Amino acid sequence: MRTRIKICGLTRVTDALHAARCGADAIGLVFYPPSPRNVTLGQARAISRALPAFVTSVALFVDADPAQVETVLTDVRPDLLQFHGDESPAYCRQFGVPYIKAARVRAGLNLVQYATLYADAQGLLLDAFVPGQAGGTGQSFDWALIPENLPLPLILSGGLEPENVRHAVHRVHPWAVDVSSGVEISKGIKDAAKVAQFIQEVSNADR
Repeated sequence: MRTRIKICGLTRVTDALHAARCGADAIGLVFYPPSPRNVTLGQARAISRALPAFVTSVALFVDADPAQVETVLTDVRPDLLQFHGDESPAYCRQFGVPYIKAARVRAGLNLVQYATLYADAQGLLLDAFVPGQAGGTGQSFDWALIPENLPLPLILSGGLEPENVRHAVHRVHPWAVDVSSGVEISKGIKDAAKVAQFIQEVSNADR
């Protein structure tokens, strides 16, 4: 199986096109104002419309007002929604658009039960739990907390970078990996060489 790759937190068309040309399957656009990777509707439209065929655009929200999600759906037309906060299953389903749900992993969180609540999600993204921060921290979590019988496709995030992603793929065998800070020059600005190296390391892990 080929491990899919999402490059998240993009703010520039050039970075998105470079990621796509290197082999990224999806790019993530952050609609969360506290994040330094937050994009405007104009930025998001430009990035999404520049993407070549078969590269998925993912709009990320954190406990957003439903009206904001609807605006992004109308103006940007993302392929997939990502909910990274405390959104309920009913909240996620109300938009009638495919979505993935993020969980910030910590001891005591029953991931099988959590995934079952969001049974209609396209995948479960696992990220590190850092108090007061919704994601993009660059910190990893204990992969031993991931159950083998997770009932949704697993998207591994949290602290991934070119130097450790091959080990992560071998250890966890996720459906996909998701990276943001691990391939950046600064927050929201991607390092072209690191993006290419990250994607190459995932490919190497799949061989």
